[in-house]
Amino acid sequence: MCLASTAKIIKIMNGREAMADFGGVTKKISLGILEHVKLGDNVLIHAGFAIGKVTEEEAQNAREALKELKKVMNEQE
Repeated sequence: MCLASTAKIIKIMNGREAMADFGGVTKKISLGILEHVKLGDNVLIHAGFAIGKVTEEEAQNAREALKELKKVMNEQE
């Protein structure tokens, strides 16, 4: 199973890489397969690559869904 996550672009470096904020955790990602990414965009990340843009609402919904999943998984332990 594969899982993608949303993140906000907080810095673009050399046009091919960026720093992305995953809700408080920042990581370097590749922009190599997604064009026209700009500062502040919300993107979908898979395996370290930005693979699509998402709206702020979609990004928030994804974060909430992951929080809920984590809560459910913790309750089952």
